[in-house]
Amino acid sequence: MKKYLFLVYFFSIISMYSQDLNSKIMSLEEYLGYVKQFHPIVKQVDLVIAESEAKLLKSRGAFDPKLEVDYDKKQFKGTEYYNKLNATFKVPTWYGIELKANFEENSGFFLNPEANVPVDGLYSVGVSVSLAKGLLMNERMSMLKQAKFFKDQAKADRQLLVNKVLFDASKTYFKWLQSYNEKEVYNSFLQNAELRFNGVKRSFYEGERASIDTLEAGITVNNRKLNLERANIKYIKSTLELSNFLWLENNIPIELQDDIKPDSTTFEKIDLVLNINSFQLDSLNINEHPKLISLDNKFRGLNIQKRLKANNLLPQVDLEYNFVTQTPEFINSLDQNQYKGGVKVKFPLFLRKERGDLKLAKLKLKDVEYEIASTKVTLTNKIESIFREINSLERQQGYANNMVNDYQTLLTAEERKFFLGESSIFLVNSRESKLIDSKLKAIKVVNEFLTSKANLVNTLATMNP
Repeated sequence: MKKYLFLVYFFSIISMYSQDLNSKIMSLEEYLGYVKQFHPIVKQVDLVIAESEAKLLKSRGAFDPKLEVDYDKKQFKGTEYYNKLNATFKVPTWYGIELKANFEENSGFFLNPEANVPVDGLYSVGVSVSLAKGLLMNERMSMLKQAKFFKDQAKADRQLLVNKVLFDASKTYFKWLQSYNEKEVYNSFLQNAELRFNGVKRSFYEGERASIDTLEAGITVNNRKLNLERANIKYIKSTLELSNFLWLENNIPIELQDDIKPDSTTFEKIDLVLNINSFQLDSLNINEHPKLISLDNKFRGLNIQKRLKANNLLPQVDLEYNFVTQTPEFINSLDQNQYKGGVKVKFPLFLRKERGDLKLAKLKLKDVEYEIASTKVTLTNKIESIFREINSLERQQGYANNMVNDYQTLLTAEERKFFLGESSIFLVNSRESKLIDSKLKAIKVVNEFLTSKANLVNTLATMNP
């Protein structure tokens, strides 16, 4: 009988630590690779970059050369009232200067006298300049500069958004791993309880154990089955939740097969997978954080807007000068005494709209300044807090592992006493329950540790998109 009980104990230990070598393993690195490449939200985030590039292209279009043709004709009762053609080619430049070439050809009996030109038409070439408002800063310049800052801001925002997706995906993987490990714990101890129940039942039939021992062993088996069933449901839910992050090309979702398991060595590989094995808190440069880079580009864009509003306080003084000639093929035909020019001056008396716009622009700048200062402190403190949490969880893991080892030793000793008839099934079950609880606590601590590591990377925004 004692030999039989020894075999029961031996096989229970073997089953507790055995692994299914035929199962397929999906590592965290492989899983995050799928998320980075195919997840719809990651692809959606890429649209932010595309949008910023489109805005930059649109703002550059304000400096595109323009060809304008204006043709107007009136014919009534066989009389040509007028026939007017005006073609203009304009080249905007960076500052408030615009180059312009023009061809004008007019004819008819009822032309305005000022529209009379030579029969072959009149050519002109010249320049228009904004001497005050619009010279050093204008709408075209402002839009282009802000679009460049917006593009850099979009890149930083994309990194933040992708890191958030990868962090959520990592947490889901860790939850999947935790539920798998819990299921394996309950499964192994169910096998142990069934073997013990069979041994106690055999002992009862041989008259060595009381019937109450078989009842208690049977209750333990049912309790282990109940716990395993709950663990299985939890594992199924976490598997389905994990599938939410797995996609293929053309937005095809993936459903994990039952034989795919998480990588049990994730704890040892986590620093390498998340690329934080060389991170040191003392070497942290908070100004390089994507969030602060985004805010800095936002501040620069608002500063450009403020300069534009300040420039609008100046009077509008537009000067235009054009050489006119009938023979543009001869360069010496351009005579300064033959010209067309003018000056346009415009200035609001109270400037209430302009002063209001400038004040609002300054308030927006001040608001971003406060946000930058607050974000620096918040990020620094959060990173330090997570770093300390990780150090604490490392110590907690050591304590949890020691507890598991100690409870395992107690259970082993109690089972030997039970085999020798010096203990009871109640004490063995009690020791085993304590061991199960300690294992579950250790698994939970590992999950918290892995989550904190991922949270650190998410806060640093250093996950490679």
